[in-house]
Amino acid sequence: MYLPDFEYFVPESIAETCQLLSQFGSKAKVLSGGTDIIIKMKNGLLAPEALISLKNFEQLRKIEYVPGKGVVIGARVTHNEIVFSELLQEKYLSVSNAAQQMATNQVRHKGTVGGNISNAVPSADLPPILIALNATVTVVGTKGERSLALADVFTGPNTTCLAQDEIITEVIIPDQEMNCSTYIKYGLRKSGALAVVGVAVALNVENNIIKDARVVLGAVAATPMRTKKTEDFLKGKEISEELLAEAGTIAAGESKPISDIRASAEYRRDMVRVFTKRALRKAIDEGRHI
Repeated sequence: MYLPDFEYFVPESIAETCQLLSQFGSKAKVLSGGTDIIIKMKNGLLAPEALISLKNFEQLRKIEYVPGKGVVIGARVTHNEIVFSELLQEKYLSVSNAAQQMATNQVRHKGTVGGNISNAVPSADLPPILIALNATVTVVGTKGERSLALADVFTGPNTTCLAQDEIITEVIIPDQEMNCSTYIKYGLRKSGALAVVGVAVALNVENNIIKDARVVLGAVAATPMRTKKTEDFLKGKEISEELLAEAGTIAAGESKPISDIRASAEYRRDMVRVFTKRALRKAIDEGRHI
């Protein structure tokens, strides 16, 4: 199908971008990688009057460590750049591995972290591990800049708390005490499939005791969700197979899946049980990398 007619803008500054978004309101869309929006436009699911490109903003393509702040990932960083980042492989291998599990190589080559978050797809692979690592996002609009916990950005399927004139400029993974983490997912194909269930885990383990835990589920609720009961259950306990299995059962009870074309709610809930245990074990076994 052909693309519908639209106006195309390439602003020279983020401030100009925000002004254009304010001017066009809901009739405008931001274009970064374009892996989602262009397909929807071709399929008649979107018909914005204006596309506002971020291609001029090379400052949003950086992955760097800022002392006192953490690892900063620009919103225009692609998924493959996350996969192959030496900094992330060294400090947060779980993030690189999560990005590698997303879609196909062609999509990873163009799709950006900012676009992935802004689309707010419940089955997205990056948000769960970023939330488990307590990531924040910097958001800029016509009224200025603000920082939000990534977990608070999502308000429902394909919806966020961002105002119409706001864009995400960076994702920040702060320095932390967690010393092991991972993300694993179950899809209907070996490669490129959307997650039927995704589980991200970040732990602080000392002398075989789980001092702190964050467990985040994807694809089993309207937004990526932390499993607070599971986390509280794990804290302060000695690691055992029985402990990990019980944590999986608790996480399954906390999940809020729906039935759709890819899986029933009951199947998803059981996969949460299985994959939470697997994720915990994998994170612990690979503890030297977080």
